[in-house]
Amino acid sequence: MPALRIRFGARTFAPGVVPTLLMLPVLALLLGLGTWQLGRADDKRALFEAFARGTDATRPLPPASRPAPRYTHVRLEGRYLPSRQVLLDNVTHAERVGYRVLTPLERADGETVLVDRGWVPLGRSRAELPEVAVGTELRRVAGRVDALPRAGIDLASPEGSGWPRVASFPSMPELERALGRPLYPQIVLLDADQPDGYVREWRPPGLPPERHLGYAVQWYSLAAALVVIWIVVNTRRTTD
Repeated sequence: MPALRIRFGARTFAPGVVPTLLMLPVLALLLGLGTWQLGRADDKRALFEAFARGTDATRPLPPASRPAPRYTHVRLEGRYLPSRQVLLDNVTHAERVGYRVLTPLERADGETVLVDRGWVPLGRSRAELPEVAVGTELRRVAGRVDALPRAGIDLASPEGSGWPRVASFPSMPELERALGRPLYPQIVLLDADQPDGYVREWRPPGLPPERHLGYAVQWYSLAAALVVIWIVVNTRRTTD
């Protein structure tokens, strides 16, 4: 006999032990997924707001010991090192596969900063690397500071040889070893109006916050539907 019995006119709600034990963990999972998506929406909202504020002011690139907040708009001077460029592999733009071009820029004090000059398409084969030459004259560069892009799944970075070096989502220490020099802890996303760049339609990575809110609504709706089904399954017409 179920411990709980609630009568509604000619019907009685009396949840059984087995259906309830089956329902509760699924309900907890659905509610947890909805709450997780709400948290993701908050994180993405903060990220998109930081990106929107990024060009409110331009400041000199701060010392490596005190890097600027993500997407801060900075300016710096230096000379590109075209003989030591890195092509980030497995990057898509408008449903086409290609590379993002990271070019070291050496400042007067010897500090080296990686400048992301944008996206270039894959050639007829991976054996045919794109032409990414750039001059070595003094440059005044402006852009947003950012972290190195990360893959959605863990992809090993090939050791490779020769230059430009092709790598799939390497870490900063891996790039320092390849280049044989310490690097500034952030990269600079070259502004779209700056010379020497390629496709530069910068935006925060991942889905916008509205999409995460939509997913949260879906999970919560499934949770509500599960509760309704549980109630219907455990409601019977009263015979006494």
